[in-house]
Amino acid sequence: MVKLAGTLSHFQPVSALVVGDYMLDRYTTGRVKRISPEAPVPVMEVLKQESRPGGAGNVVLSLLALGAHVMSAGRIGDDWEGREITASLLKESANIESLIVEKQYKTPVKNRLIADSQQLLRVDQEIITPISSSFEARLMEKLSDVSKRAQVIALSDYGKGLLTPSLIAKVIALARGSDIPIIVDPKGIDFAKYRGATILKPNLSEAYAAAKMAQSEPLEAVAEKIHQITDVDHLLITRSDAGISLFDRSMRRIDFPVRSREVNDVTGAGDTVLAVISAALANGLDLSIAVQLANIAAGIAIERLGCVQVTLAELAHRLLEFDSDSKVFDDSHTFALSQVLKDKHYSLLVLAKGQKMSNALFRALRTLGGSEEEHLAVYVRDSHADDEFIHFLSSLHEVNTIILQTESLMNLCETIHPNGIYFLEKEKLKKFEGAHELLSVLRHNQQPV
Repeated sequence: MVKLAGTLSHFQPVSALVVGDYMLDRYTTGRVKRISPEAPVPVMEVLKQESRPGGAGNVVLSLLALGAHVMSAGRIGDDWEGREITASLLKESANIESLIVEKQYKTPVKNRLIADSQQLLRVDQEIITPISSSFEARLMEKLSDVSKRAQVIALSDYGKGLLTPSLIAKVIALARGSDIPIIVDPKGIDFAKYRGATILKPNLSEAYAAAKMAQSEPLEAVAEKIHQITDVDHLLITRSDAGISLFDRSMRRIDFPVRSREVNDVTGAGDTVLAVISAALANGLDLSIAVQLANIAAGIAIERLGCVQVTLAELAHRLLEFDSDSKVFDDSHTFALSQVLKDKHYSLLVLAKGQKMSNALFRALRTLGGSEEEHLAVYVRDSHADDEFIHFLSSLHEVNTIILQTESLMNLCETIHPNGIYFLEKEKLKKFEGAHELLSVLRHNQQPV
């Protein structure tokens, strides 16, 4: 299993460009108590309705939840649904300068009717309209500009008419020409239009359909056929509860089993995978590690109902279930650390240089840690801390996060904003009002700060 210190901890606020079909996801939630006297169908009493960006919009939200700066590119209609999408994306700080309003276009809507945590029915309102050559030229002009700021491009194809073969070819050429990785979530059976992409990410049924092969054929044969059609660098096939299979150009296969507690709703899981892979590659992580992270994130997503966004904090928490050493951060990981600790109440226990395990330290850890409401971060002020000591701290359930010595304790506290700062002074636990007060004590005791 991957280590947090080598993966999530390296996440920075990268810039991602999401090109694709934007739609509005509407959730109508209620309860069913009777069958209609008019027909043998359930009658649902509506209790709540909510809407959020779907399709490529869900990929944008998922990338934002991972701390990325995201530029949205596509089209919406000049209608209430289109305005709802732009308002929601702006509220989450997405850049929508390349999200173009097309006057005659109707924004697609998917309305999911849900009762007792089960989806009863989905009602789609859409008119699939391919874009005109003039719209394509207008969009490419914008993409040529915003792509200069992108570290990765995600192509989210939902088959609503935006991603014509012509536009796809131009976007892939733009990415390749700028040496930007481009990850494609495909639609339909014509995968030739995605030729030259960095990564192609179909699901299992899409892969077999595009290869025009029977389900009885081995997956390796399907992958080889798709690679002949697309010439992509990597083929990533999502296989629902069987996990993810990754193929490179030499047809070497790596399988990643799914990691979820239960499956409640697979809606949006593909968007989650696309977002995590994009963010990980933009951060320079190895693809096999990126796929492991995406697999874990998808496992979290399918445990919940509807399209949901998985945060770095949730990923970190799930990783800790597999590897306690994933708690460790160092001075280059303050952004990821701030994301992991976001919206959490926690205390910061600062350990003196050369601190060893003692009865006083153990009592301090028991006093400050182990609470569901209050987390404990331990700051080890020793650039050469003993590995066994760090591993022991990691193994304690009272300790949620370990931070190895940073450039500046003051800057660290200003970045992560602990609720309380504690220090073992002469084997007694003492609380300080802020980093300034603690640093004053450390200087007085002639300890490095």
